Amino acid sequence: MATKKQDTSSRIADNKKAAYNYFFEERFEAGMVLEGWEVKSLREGKVQLTDGYVVIRNGELFVLGCQINPLKSASTHVNPDSIRTKKLLLKKDEIRRLTAKVEQKGYTLVPLNLHWKAGKVKCEIALAKGKAEHDKRDTIKDREGKREVERAMKSRNR
Repeated sequence: MATKKQDTSSRIADNKKAAYNYFFEERFEAGMVLEGWEVKSLREGKVQLTDGYVVIRNGELFVLGCQINPLKSASTHVNPDSIRTKKLLLKKDEIRRLTAKVEQKGYTLVPLNLHWKAGKVKCEIALAKGKAEHDKRDTIKDREGKREVERAMKSRNR
């Protein structure tokens, strides 16, 4: 089965810290329950995912720590809360499977990115296991090694 690459123009925000701090086991795409002012702010790109995490309460998924900053032109009759808890929408069997995995030691749910899909905001979440300090150092070493190779190839092609 062919996998479709996600269009980068539909991306709203990425959680770049997640790849540094966690190993990803599985990825899921969930819908988000948002208010009108939040959607308008997302269109302007006023969102931060780096401190976000996903919790399971009463068989439902919620994103905490995802900060959506209100626009200056927000309506006066709406009281925007930038760090409001947002509900995620997944199928029941997927939530049950995630609940069983998260109860295992070391697993957590992390939001990876927000993106548009058919006019709706979707949140990609991952079942992740935390990296140890030496794993983080290996990640840095690999990244720096790739940069050096790219520099060498670039200077060679000149």
